[in-house]
Amino acid sequence: MSENPTCPINTVRKCSCTSDGALASPVSTRRPSKILDEFHLPKQLLVQHHHEDGSFMRNISATELVLEVQETTANAKHLGQPQALPESRVLVLYTGGTIGMKSTDGVYCPVAGYLPEVIRDIPPLNDRQYIEANYAQVAVRPYSLPPVRHMKKRVVYWIVEYEPLLDSCDMTFDDWIRIASDIKKAYHNYDGFVVLHGTDTLAYTASALSFMMENLGKPVIITGSQIPVAEVRSDGMENLIGALITAGNFDIPEVCVYFNNKLMRGNRTVKLDNSALEAFDSPNMHPLANMAINIKVNYDSIFRSDNIAAFTVHENLCRHVGMLRIFPSMTIESVKAFLAPPTQGVILQTFGSGNMPTRRSDIIEALKEAIERGLMVINCSQCLKGQVDVNYATGKILYDIGVIPGSDMTSEPPWRSCAMFWEKTSGMR
Repeated sequence: MSENPTCPINTVRKCSCTSDGALASPVSTRRPSKILDEFHLPKQLLVQHHHEDGSFMRNISATELVLEVQETTANAKHLGQPQALPESRVLVLYTGGTIGMKSTDGVYCPVAGYLPEVIRDIPPLNDRQYIEANYAQVAVRPYSLPPVRHMKKRVVYWIVEYEPLLDSCDMTFDDWIRIASDIKKAYHNYDGFVVLHGTDTLAYTASALSFMMENLGKPVIITGSQIPVAEVRSDGMENLIGALITAGNFDIPEVCVYFNNKLMRGNRTVKLDNSALEAFDSPNMHPLANMAINIKVNYDSIFRSDNIAAFTVHENLCRHVGMLRIFPSMTIESVKAFLAPPTQGVILQTFGSGNMPTRRSDIIEALKEAIERGLMVINCSQCLKGQVDVNYATGKILYDIGVIPGSDMTSEPPWRSCAMFWEKTSGMR
């Protein structure tokens, strides 16, 4: 078989602590993959490995992590007192972003291995006494939140770090597929999952994962911060603690965004502010939970599938989708160019409650022709709040030519729907 340049060769270091304390020889393995985005940078997973009196970051896969944690914790010493809380296990996947950055000469920079190391010494994020009493002999050593008032379980969590760490602006379809696939591989061994992510495209990732993950039965909480977790004044620590508590203690089988004491549905979340700590909001939906003195969960709003089926991840996505924003006096040439092949799906961002200028028959005709040849067009409002409807003639005219009303969705969810729908239907055809 000839080598495919789009399938990078990864060198994975498999560590086996022998009787003399040596490490097993590195083993090269090949991870076949279908690269969708030529600008995607293939990644490896790193985990902090404890060996004798030191620790280092080493390569590991999600499957290997599961097997190693099972093996090394099987004989771990656990507290047996009646008052001890049962453990809830959470896997944290760190992709990059401000939350784990290090301040160097006044500049925030991503540093490999820094976040897993610094968290060890932050008491609200790691009960060292508990870990040393129960997991001292474990190579892939977890972290533990201290007992939380009113919570029935102690959250014990493992952190794996993607290498290289990414600014969220560089996220691609392939990164979303990798995150979803790693969660699938570890799905049956953890009670919940937390994804640490940069804030710029966090809402896109949350929306993408919510549609890619079908029959999800456990919490997947995405969070980040405006200030790194290790800073004295930081929203990162509060966001991480809140995400861990939610993932480890609550039956919320959705992809959610946790930010500034609010838990929001992933595909209803949008970034509103690039400098405030309340950076995200869900304009058309109340939060699923609020972290006040008491944690208030709106269980009536939580989505629970009626289907009894195995958890699955949809990995086939179509990149030929885009957003077309309507504005006064836009040229028909630019509209036609946008609708031309290879475009297969369009999010049409219109005025008010989904209104289109009725005098622009040229644009309406171009949309109609595109829909007739198979283009999928979803109508979303340019407004942050409210929904698309057909109460006005300027909105009904789009409905009549086959444009799909996007209801109260922000632009991120229907864009992801287009990407998935077109890949499914093209496969059917």
